[in-house]
Amino acid sequence: MNIIFNGKSRDVQAGISIQELLDQLKLDCLQVVVEHNKQIIPRQRLEETLLGEGDTLEVIHFVGGG
Repeated sequence: MNIIFNGKSRDVQAGISIQELLDQLKLDCLQVVVEHNKQIIPRQRLEETLLGEGDTLEVIHFVGGG
């Protein structure tokens, strides 16, 4: 199925959770914020939140510095 990931079209397997996608992309859920269809998803809900056809996902990385 197709989703929009950080503004670009991406094919993913049907029924995949946000956490599973982050794992496939080797993204640490402790270092990103995930917005799913314009809603911030708490880390505790990443595993249970499933992606659907046409969903929009924005993943923002924390950047350290000072």
